[in-house]
Amino acid sequence: MTFRARLLLGFGAVVLVPLTVFGLRIRAVMADRLTAEYQQRVSALVRVIRADLDQRSGGIALRLAALRDAIAQDNRFRSAVLQGGERTYLLDYAGDAMRLAGLSLLQIQDETGRIVSSGHFRNEYDQSDPALPRLLAAAPAGTALVEARGAEAPFLALARVDSLRLGPGGRRFTLVGGIAVDSTFLARLTPDSELSVAVRLPPDTASGTDPATQVVNAVAVPFVTAGDSARLVPARIVVSHSLASLVALRRGVAVSFFVAVLVTGLIALLLASWLSTRISRPLTALAAKTADVDMDRLDVAFDSDRSDEIGALSHLLAAMTERLRAGAARLREAERRLAMGDLARQVNHDIKNGLIPIRNVFRHLGQAAGESPDRLAAAFRDRQATVESSISYLENLASNYARLYPQPARESCDVNAVVRETISRVSNTGQAELRLELADGLAPARTDALVLRRILDNLIGNAVDSLAARAGRITVSTGVNREGGVRITVADTGTGMTKEELNRAFDDFYTTKPGGTGLGLSIVRRLVLDANGALRVETEPGTGSTFIVELPGEGA
Repeated sequence: MTFRARLLLGFGAVVLVPLTVFGLRIRAVMADRLTAEYQQRVSALVRVIRADLDQRSGGIALRLAALRDAIAQDNRFRSAVLQGGERTYLLDYAGDAMRLAGLSLLQIQDETGRIVSSGHFRNEYDQSDPALPRLLAAAPAGTALVEARGAEAPFLALARVDSLRLGPGGRRFTLVGGIAVDSTFLARLTPDSELSVAVRLPPDTASGTDPATQVVNAVAVPFVTAGDSARLVPARIVVSHSLASLVALRRGVAVSFFVAVLVTGLIALLLASWLSTRISRPLTALAAKTADVDMDRLDVAFDSDRSDEIGALSHLLAAMTERLRAGAARLREAERRLAMGDLARQVNHDIKNGLIPIRNVFRHLGQAAGESPDRLAAAFRDRQATVESSISYLENLASNYARLYPQPARESCDVNAVVRETISRVSNTGQAELRLELADGLAPARTDALVLRRILDNLIGNAVDSLAARAGRITVSTGVNREGGVRITVADTGTGMTKEELNRAFDDFYTTKPGGTGLGLSIVRRLVLDANGALRVETEPGTGSTFIVELPGEGA
């Protein structure tokens, strides 16, 4: 991404992100506060409805008490219900009393539940409905909603129950009275046009409103179901407040905010484009000059007559190029010296590995001559092959290093023979037991015998050093890997390596041995890679290490 594009994006982010956060926050706070206000209004109306229901229930109770006293003093009604006769009077009595009392529902029953007079529906005369008074009496506060039959259509009423006794025997009569809960009743409770009240009867007791568009609350009211299985169930008077005005307000705020963001973003982009052009044009020219600078071309001129930061950067680049020209000459000389030093250390390390067997042979000859001069010739014959092998090894090293880098030959190599030859030259292992486990009929590997011998010399030497002159075991084994190549394993029971030591084991000049050069494993790794092989290490502190070398087979 170019600097100009980043500057444009940065300007856009600096301007638009705070504006967006501010607008969204204002919109959210506005919506939360209005919604909270609507909830308070709904909750207040719920409290008003609850208080109004209690007041109306008390009014119904007073009216029923007045009717109860009036009936007790009405000798004609008492004679009609106790002695029979005057059926017309009974049919009309509840209707007249209901209108005088200001009720919408009035029903008089005897002790058996037979309706002796009904004001809201005359045809209920002589029918039986004993469950209604019982359920009303069991309702909380003695008040419940009742679905009553009317002359034109059923209607919903808020009803209570009262009773009286007539005659010498004290026959008990029940009064069920109530007022209609109709649209007029509900409209009187909602003076605000944005508030609505609805009655939800079982089984539809859900609010029936969408919380995303309305704020809802409800008043629980008991309801007496109709029919033979009449029972008392909960109903709800639902109060809701429309969020239409809030939705419209949010939509208006969103449109205004979008326009403001669009205009602000356009202004910010124009300003950023102008500013980025003034900044990026000289920087682009400076970058083009800088791109021409490399170690072989340090004569690029960074002259500038500007007095601002870009001019200062040009002067710094010019000074840096001058320092690079001086440093490049020193670096080439240092690299030449470093390469020669690295080569000298490798030559020293490999020659030491070749001289160790010769030194051991001469120690053996000196020991034999000191014990018995007659044994000197026999000892020389026994160790002559080791001396000649070591001298041949050193001659090959000298020939290869004369070309500054050993060039491995890609030829067939008898791995088992090289392992035996290398082991035969190892005469000083202290208390360690040196064990060979060579696979029979092992196919040749496609590598240089000298390279393989250098690998084994370093790995076996490291294994001997890891035992630290303690008793232990070094096992050298050969086999076939999964790809058909040759696998060589050098395992020891020495000190092993920690994770930190393993991570640095193949670094140049890293060693944990006093007087070590730190090149053994580094040389092994390079030689294995040059032979298209692979090197793995399995180690555990206090248990030992296993080095696994895999080389390609002859057919690879």
